[in-house]
Amino acid sequence: MMYTSIQVEKEIKARLDKLKNHPRETYNEVLARLLKIAQDDDVLSSAVIKNIEEGIADIKAGRVYSSAQVKKKLGLK
Repeated sequence: MMYTSIQVEKEIKARLDKLKNHPRETYNEVLARLLKIAQDDDVLSSAVIKNIEEGIADIKAGRVYSSAQVKKKLGLK
């Protein structure tokens, strides 16, 4: 495998750092993941879109809980 160096501004490096899935993830892995997302025509799978649509339907039908209701149900303060 052949490697090369690139120059990036400090701000870009900081943004790449924030995009790491874990501290030991390499910049190569971050960039490969970003390129895959950028080149993927179908970023959201049909299952994800279906779940989003179901969530929107639940909201419109009033099938929702406030955070206070959830806390009470879970016994949280």
